[in-house]
Amino acid sequence: MRISTKGRYSVTAMLDLAIHDKAGPVTLADISQCQGISLSYLEQLFARLRKSGLVKGVRGPGGGYRLARPAAEINIAEIICSVDETMDVTRCKGEGNCQNGEKCLTHELWATLSNRLHEFLSGITLAQFVERPGIPELSMQRDKMIGRFLLAKKQAAAINRGVFKNTTDIAGNDLHNLKSN
Repeated sequence: MRISTKGRYSVTAMLDLAIHDKAGPVTLADISQCQGISLSYLEQLFARLRKSGLVKGVRGPGGGYRLARPAAEINIAEIICSVDETMDVTRCKGEGNCQNGEKCLTHELWATLSNRLHEFLSGITLAQFVERPGIPELSMQRDKMIGRFLLAKKQAAAINRGVFKNTTDIAGNDLHNLKSN
């Protein structure tokens, strides 16, 4: 089973939005540059994410995209499904006609795996993923590398205010003691 780039990139982009949500709208150009995803591909994905009610556009100077709902209300499976990605590992797409129109011997195994995968990804929200150790800090490091300094500064301030529970970076350094450039 393999989730295509549509699903992977959609989750990555939505995670980027969730991390930066407190700093304001995020442009697709920023996501593209920071996450290494083609801007035209992001535009296609965001059309589907917007249609599914997961993101909303903000027009004007300082505009971009924001989450349409709180990160705690958006799960990973919902993101993947919104871009028409399937989490089905059966050869027959769950129809039970895998072998000459009949169920194959392993159909139930793969159907059960598909259900469990969907349940697993449904049980993880963007908010939970943002709170994983090292995620906010890794994002802040990437922001600094590509020049997203304003967002990185706002993110560091959010970490210092305790918006993110984890306040140590990947190496275990206390982020409260970091000085912004």
